[in-house]
Amino acid sequence: MHVPHSPRSGDELRTALAGLLDGLPPRQAAQAVDRLIANYRGLTPTDAPVLRDRSDVAAYAAYRMPATFEAVRSALEAFRDRLPSFVPASHVDVGGGTGAATWAVASAWEGESRETTVLDWAAPALALGAELAGEASEPALRAARWERGIIGDGLKVPEGTDLVTVSYVLKELTDAGRAAVVSEAARTARAVVIVEPGTPDGYLRIIEARDRLIAAGFRVVAPCPHSAACPIEPGTDWCHFSARVSRSSLHRQVKGGSLAYEDEKFSYVAAVRGDVPEAAAPARIVRKPQIRKGQVLLELCTPEDGLTRETVTKRHGDAYKRARDAAWGDEWPPAGG
Repeated sequence: MHVPHSPRSGDELRTALAGLLDGLPPRQAAQAVDRLIANYRGLTPTDAPVLRDRSDVAAYAAYRMPATFEAVRSALEAFRDRLPSFVPASHVDVGGGTGAATWAVASAWEGESRETTVLDWAAPALALGAELAGEASEPALRAARWERGIIGDGLKVPEGTDLVTVSYVLKELTDAGRAAVVSEAARTARAVVIVEPGTPDGYLRIIEARDRLIAAGFRVVAPCPHSAACPIEPGTDWCHFSARVSRSSLHRQVKGGSLAYEDEKFSYVAAVRGDVPEAAAPARIVRKPQIRKGQVLLELCTPEDGLTRETVTKRHGDAYKRARDAAWGDEWPPAGG
């Protein structure tokens, strides 16, 4: 997603995560990540956290937090671009674990004061998250509350919360648990941002959550340029986006690659309570633009025509220049364009 980058929080997070693995043998860290990834591919009951102790949490946080941070930050930037007047004074990160989404909120609204609460069932994750945030330069991160609780039926979010984030959580829940989490967020929040892996099943969980938010009176702000039904025919494709992530040495050990980066695929929905006509983008680029000689092919999701393709050529002048600079996930035409 082509957005202005606010590097301070991201750089601080990467530095803090690198320090976590000091003294932990690289092989042990890599083995812990392998085991945890395997466990997370199955069903994770909320009363038996997979992250059992600090070494588990440290290894998994060092491996996964950068990708979660970049995906959530991208979703939040798209939301913020559409509603620049919205500045959350309160934020609840549901199932936030070590707090990647909380760091992303700090990046999206850098320098703004905010009351933040991270809710999770895994005490070791919360403890490590508090430790990491305690060294941040952002006051909102340092002052965040880290509270243990069941994420699912029985979840309680404080009334009147401005922003609720739910990132990479819904897959871990039962159908009833997912419904309960999204319904509670919709009951209490002014705005809700939900992020899941950019897989076909992750997209389906986002669509389910999107439908529930719309039924509760929310309007979709991003990525969709409308709050009507998704135009993708079920089973034929899925809507997802990509965020670039700097790869740590642990990433390279676990994945065996040598590149300095990887691309995190994610699906998301960002919605706000009530009717906000100016909130949605005119259209959204839903595939990587194809740059050909003298033309750019854009796959778009539009309010009126659903999924369409637009060809922008040199004869379109400034629009052609903007199309060559456009990225997967951007709105189209660009704001001010």
